[in-house]
Amino acid sequence: MNIQKIDFAGRLFSLLTLALAIIWAFPLYWALVTTLKPEFEVVQPGLNLLPKTWTLEAYTHVLTTTKIGVWYVNSIVVSLVVTFLVVLMGALCGYALSQLRFRGRTLLWFTVLASFMVPIQALIVTHFVLMSQFGLINTWLGIVLPQLIVPVVVIVYKQFFDSVPKDFREAARVDGASELNIFLRVYLPMNWGVTTALAIITFIGAWNSFLWPFLVSTSEETMTITVGITQVKENFGVQYARNLAAAVLAALPVAIAYLIFQRRVTQAIMLSAGIKG
Repeated sequence: MNIQKIDFAGRLFSLLTLALAIIWAFPLYWALVTTLKPEFEVVQPGLNLLPKTWTLEAYTHVLTTTKIGVWYVNSIVVSLVVTFLVVLMGALCGYALSQLRFRGRTLLWFTVLASFMVPIQALIVTHFVLMSQFGLINTWLGIVLPQLIVPVVVIVYKQFFDSVPKDFREAARVDGASELNIFLRVYLPMNWGVTTALAIITFIGAWNSFLWPFLVSTSEETMTITVGITQVKENFGVQYARNLAAAVLAALPVAIAYLIFQRRVTQAIMLSAGIKG
């Protein structure tokens, strides 16, 4: 009897999970289907789950009449530079806080922890004023610099470097290795899994970033893809299929990256959640 109840509860839970998954995925499905409809069909009343007339006109319009190629290049460059610098600085800072003893170390550690609790949106005005004074508005550097503040990467690296046995460091010191060699040849290779996970999640975050690039980029030549798709507009009303096609093209690289590196992304999310918890 108990087994039957457990089996029934399991099936009920599975059905509930399936229903919630369908509800979550339906807006994504609807957006994708809308991009494959002609505009007159999009605005027709009623709920049509499939297009009556299949067309790629919305994608053709976005690819041929906008600067989406430039926006893609900008996003790729900005995301790769942000990812490389964030991971590199986070690893170096985490190693220093974990393994080195220097004056001000405790203060630096508490500063990193305190900055983790400050939302980046609270610094937007300060960042904009600084970038304006430095003459970095509408430049890649102006987009990149404020996105390098990612204290969670430092915290994650410090925790993992703390878990490395001290014997490895002492053996390397006996062999005459410098601190940089110890970091590059001993500690960093032991954490390639963490590095990969953090790099992927940082890249996705930089690619999806909208608020700061939107504020600092006013020229289409320097816009990232998330900002550039806001320029897909018409003089005679809203063209829903074209707007959604631009959004789908903007999200496509991130979706592909997630499907390929799903396990690493999940690992990075769990690491970040563990820090926040």
